[in-house]
Amino acid sequence: MRAPGLALLVVPAILGALTLAPPGAAAAGAPDPGVGVVPQGLQSDAAFAGSGTAAHVSSTVPTETAVSCYRPEVPWAANHGPNDGYSGESACPGATTGEDTGAAGPYATQAGSNPGYPASGPMLVKDHSESDIRVDPTNPQHLIGSSKWIVSAEGYNHVLGFYESFDGGRSWPVQGHIPGYEGWTDNTDPVGAFDSYGDYYELLLPYQFFYNADGSHNSSVGTSREANPAVPSEVISVSVRPHGSTTASQWVSTHNGRPDYVASYDSIGNGPDKQWITIDTNPASPHFDRVYAMWVDFHHNVPVPFVSYADALPGGAHTDWSKPQALPEPPSTPQGATYLLPHVAPDGSVYTSITNFDPAHRAFGATMFVDSSADGGASWTTDGTAESGVVAPGATYNNTTFRSGIENTFATGTVKVNGHYPLYLAYEDDSTGVDDVLLTASYDGGATWSAPVQVNDNATPADEFQPNLAAAPDGTVSVAFYDRRLACPAAGTAEAAAAGLALDGANPNYSGALPPYGAANYCVNTAIQFYGPSLNPIGQNIRLSPHSFDPQLNSPSESATGNPTFLGDYFGNTVGQSSTAQSSTAQSSTGQSGAGAVDWTSSVTTYDDGGNPANRQQQLVTSIPVP
Repeated sequence: MRAPGLALLVVPAILGALTLAPPGAAAAGAPDPGVGVVPQGLQSDAAFAGSGTAAHVSSTVPTETAVSCYRPEVPWAANHGPNDGYSGESACPGATTGEDTGAAGPYATQAGSNPGYPASGPMLVKDHSESDIRVDPTNPQHLIGSSKWIVSAEGYNHVLGFYESFDGGRSWPVQGHIPGYEGWTDNTDPVGAFDSYGDYYELLLPYQFFYNADGSHNSSVGTSREANPAVPSEVISVSVRPHGSTTASQWVSTHNGRPDYVASYDSIGNGPDKQWITIDTNPASPHFDRVYAMWVDFHHNVPVPFVSYADALPGGAHTDWSKPQALPEPPSTPQGATYLLPHVAPDGSVYTSITNFDPAHRAFGATMFVDSSADGGASWTTDGTAESGVVAPGATYNNTTFRSGIENTFATGTVKVNGHYPLYLAYEDDSTGVDDVLLTASYDGGATWSAPVQVNDNATPADEFQPNLAAAPDGTVSVAFYDRRLACPAAGTAEAAAAGLALDGANPNYSGALPPYGAANYCVNTAIQFYGPSLNPIGQNIRLSPHSFDPQLNSPSESATGNPTFLGDYFGNTVGQSSTAQSSTAQSSTGQSGAGAVDWTSSVTTYDDGGNPANRQQQLVTSIPVP
């Protein structure tokens, strides 16, 4: 998501700017009726702390294993350290992952830059916020994760990068920045999808800004300070990694001899944001291999949702993108729609949730409804409203400076319930003053929705946030989320030292003693909960991260003041098939078997497991057998 310092504010920035209560404060009104309704029952912190081992969770930290560099379009030399471990930008040390670092000269898209741009040379990628992860449907051992690839946490200066495994996540030998769009200041919101050929599509949001003297971001165009007038100010674009690629630079970022733009904007009254992508890989679907791209255009701060589509072809090629089409909204709905999360059901129907706020009337109750298309994206209807009046979190979560992210997550089911493929929606609710994750489902195409239930089963209130839904081939549903029920490690322990808590010496949003040894509702873990297709819980919350981490460390700054900071608007959750199950079990209509599935997540950690001595933001990849 674009930084809120830009001229056109994104929804979390709008919420933070207009909220009448302090960040994280309890909202007025009764709690959501789903709060406290925990079908699996509450569990103790001690049980949760050890649950990952019992559930056979495996984890790796791929981004700490390789050196990656690129030449940024706009450098920024500020250094907020030594607090929280900040150290500013650093020149590339030399050997990298094999990507084009820009050491030999500017990239092709930087050729029209104004004097003073791009940077004089490549810079070291230090931090990795926000993520997505996908499994190749043609090879369950092949995974690609993507995240923000950050050279300056102090300046929120990044492109998108990727990390790739060919052995089921045991090693990640190929990684680097995603090439083709280096001529923009930032490239944001990692999200990707595989087609049926095994080609991987990354949908990108490159955008321009330059720095004012105080470090704030300025997105003005038509001035000598504009970094690169030769490219559009902002675009929704695609890079494709063809099946069989083995080096960091093997990406296709052009279509018909031009950059592969889905849509482009001049930033005068327009600001695209929160793009998402899905591909129909169901062989029985009438729209097999159709690629759907969605995004929101903040037109004079009134967000309008759009969709475009193309058909995947062999070798990483595709047909032309369709003309962007505005998606429908319910009658009398305030114009504040965002967070498009398209998914394809096994019959080829496309669904997306849309979350609506009302910034024009300073209202914060979130309304989440569903649009669908039964004809491959040619026409769309609004099917129903899942939830309304949901209390979203404030600008930042309790005790810390990182800002709140996407309000909800959405997924389609893989097996029918009552004659329909289910629709699932999980969301954050802050009505009690701490954030809970709630879950609801529709079994009639979105017309009606089940009573919400609480996903997180912590006995002591704490913030649980940024849920992400996924569905396994047999219909099992998972909800992954960030979790803060476990206290930070105690002073003098090896865990506290490896967590880098001693670096955390100043935090304007925390009233307790620093460093935050033993602090409650502060350090972060990742967690997951499984359900059957009808939302019957399977076990209890499972801890995915092997160690708690401090979210303050090396957290990218989104403003000149350094507050708020950034952990991510979301993180990755997907389900793939184990190679054993795929080879030994009959295939379903989705091309996958129903047993032996593995759930993969990609999230942030700053913990030093031996390879992260500076407590940088790294990507933690976990896998767990689907029960």
